[in-house]
Formats: sequence, structure tokens, C-alpha cells
Amino acid sequence: MTSRVEICNRALDKLGSAAITSLDDNVKSARACARMFDGVRDAELRDHQWNFATTRASLPALDEVPVYGFSKQYQLPGDCLKVIEINPFADWKIEGRRVLTNITAPLRIKYIRRVTDTSSFDALFAEALAARLAQELSEALTQSNSKKRAAQEDYAQAIRRARRADAIEGTADALAETSWIKARF
Repeated sequence: MTSRVEICNRALDKLGSAAITSLDDNVKSARACARMFDGVRDAELRDHQWNFATTRASLPALDEVPVYGFSKQYQLPGDCLKVIEINPFADWKIEGRRVLTNITAPLRIKYIRRVTDTSSFDALFAEALAARLAQELSEALTQSNSKKRAAQEDYAQAIRRARRADAIEGTADALAETSWIKARF
């Protein structure tokens, strides 16, 4: 599954609906897929720390300083859906599309980015996304409670498989030795 249409068709298959050839098709299912795809994709990306969507950036400080509470602020990257980490063990807060902190520039962040190139999707993420789309589309396309329940169960299984596979790729992050950890030993 590499294209938006293939992912949508997988979702439609799960609901027993006819396949589409384009999101621009003048049929109810294509219009619903086109309307929901980007929002569901972004929600699914934000919901977990997906390896394929994780990236790092170094941000320059903005000239404008926060009114109170922090001494610096930084503009989040345009493709940032969720901040995972900022200079470990630093105090920070997200307000709007800015990071407020006392850390001097550059600010190092790790975040989940909006991935729009479906060929970059992990195969199990694409399957989970199709299952989530099926769940979201079920009411509009089937008006069937049993199809909706089946779609919910399918999504729950697909997301468990995808998260499990994603979680075991790489080594665990090491804990920094803080005074609290040192005191425990």
C-alpha cells in the first residue's frame, strides 16, 4: 500500500464498499475518503511515536521574548505534529506553534513530522491507517452498527501490531544521570 487511493481502497474493502480509482471520483465513498484522509492520517501520526515519522531539528531563538515565565521562545517547524523531546530534562511549554523555555539557542528538538508521502509509510502503519479510516467511514458509508463494531475491532488489532513492531526497532533511550537517579544508588 503506497498511495492514498490504495489505503482508502483497503479501508473501503474492510467495509464491503466498492473500490475507487481516484479521490476525485464523483461517488460518496471517494468524497468521504478525500474529506477524511488528511485529518485521520495526522491524528494517527500524532497518536504514537512512529519511527518513520520521527525527526530532529535545531531551532533558532525568536527575537520576541515571552511576556513572563520563560526567557526564550522558538517557532516549531511547519511539519511538526507532536514534540517528543526538547533538550532532555529542560523545562519547556508549547503555546500555539511556539516552544517557550529558558534554554539558549539553538534548541534541539525531536518531533513527529507530518508525512504526506505515503510511500514513506511503514507497511503496518498503512494497514492501521486503513483500519482507522474504515472505522471513521463506517457510519457515513454503511449506517451499520455491526460494521462499525467490526471496524473498531479491526483497528484495535491493527494498531497493536503496528505499535509493537515499531517499538522494537532500535535500542532504548538511555536515562540521563540526574541527581535523583544518583541518589537512588
